Amino acid sequence: MRQSAKLRETKETKINVNLNIDGNGNYKINTGIKFFDHMLEQLAHHAGFDLEIDVTSHDKDNHHVVEDVAITLGQAFLEALGDKKGITRYGEKILPMDEALVLSVVDISGRVFSKTDVVVKDEKTSDFETVILPHFFASFAQAALMTIHIKMLDGYDTHHIIEAVFKSFARALRIAVSYDVNNKDKVPSTKGVL
Repeated sequence: MRQSAKLRETKETKINVNLNIDGNGNYKINTGIKFFDHMLEQLAHHAGFDLEIDVTSHDKDNHHVVEDVAITLGQAFLEALGDKKGITRYGEKILPMDEALVLSVVDISGRVFSKTDVVVKDEKTSDFETVILPHFFASFAQAALMTIHIKMLDGYDTHHIIEAVFKSFARALRIAVSYDVNNKDKVPSTKGVL
């Protein structure tokens, strides 16, 4: 089983993450941000990961919560993948959520890049500040050593757009971490390392 448990504690937050990539999509999420919890539940469910996240916010700043969850989750993801032998490596998904349509493409490459090309008109949806959205994926990419491209193709409802982002990202991750049955013992790179 590809699993990891990570603890990150700073003056701003304390984050506990338990991740099982080979799970069943079970989750127990408590970040203190209701909408963010809902998005992380979507991530776990649609990626098929078992995920537990518990957050204590020392400074009550939601920006720090989102950033530190992304870092800790990315570190857990990287550790759980191990040597990356046999994985598909690349994943992509175009996903609709009513009028919203989002493309997510990932490469578990060992190289860090993140671009979130999403336009939302609202500063907040529920208790989530929308300006933090690209920062979540940039922080995750940095910690997980991967490339992430997310592009909004259509949409106008902020909730639907962001939910489509998390679901499409989750589905792309699910493909990328799946095993390539024809190359079980190979790292998916001509370099021999990711």
